[in-house]
Amino acid sequence: MNYFQYKGDELHCEDIPISKLAEKEGTPLYVYSKKTLLQHYNAFNDAFSGIDHIICYSVKACSNVNILKMFAAEGSGTDIVSGGELFRSLKADVDPQKIVYSGVGKSSAEIIFALKSDILMFNTESPQEIERINDLASALDTKGRIAIRVNPNVDPKTHPYISTGLKENKFGINIDEAYDEYVRASKMENLEVIGVSCHIGSQLTDVEPFLAALEKVSALIARLRDAGITIKYLDIGGGLGITYKEEVVPHPKVYGAKVV
Repeated sequence: MNYFQYKGDELHCEDIPISKLAEKEGTPLYVYSKKTLLQHYNAFNDAFSGIDHIICYSVKACSNVNILKMFAAEGSGTDIVSGGELFRSLKADVDPQKIVYSGVGKSSAEIIFALKSDILMFNTESPQEIERINDLASALDTKGRIAIRVNPNVDPKTHPYISTGLKENKFGINIDEAYDEYVRASKMENLEVIGVSCHIGSQLTDVEPFLAALEKVSALIARLRDAGITIKYLDIGGGLGITYKEEVVPHPKVYGAKVV
């Protein structure tokens, strides 16, 4: 349902005239529809209702603390890419055990902040980052929980500028090299290897690339488990598209059913 609608000549949000909000709050003014945001959150949450899961809201989409609080109250975690986003997540009462730290270029100070906050895990992007987290965790006499972002070399069939899962893309560790990196990380004293992360791109209008990536990642997980590396979490990244012109986008329940 669209909660932003014109009634006569006036735009309303959830039956409230925007002009009245502007009179009360002044302009420029950002107006968010709580019902819209929860509708989309529940669409994804319900799509995975049959299995144990965590929905992590991407803070970079909108870091308004009140919106983060709203999602946290629903049981949502957050996916963060900076120390600032971690700070906002904690201010919004997001459970640290539902915070996943993704992204490249994490600074030492940011990693230390996350280790001290006892977040669920880091999605690591390179061998050098894995070593740095181990070294910083050692200095704090703790362990850092990590996943490795695996690049599955799958064409997401989206715009090349927002494709992240092909071999030539700069993100993550190539799936052909990932097993050796997992074995290496598992031997580091101050790391706990608990997950596999995979992100193939945004604005996807077809679930088949997700499934192709998951087939490759599932085979990797089975191989890791055979080697005694306990994988608890599979972080499925990438985004279903939205309709800009004539795109036909699958509903999250279709995506969820096929992934499950």
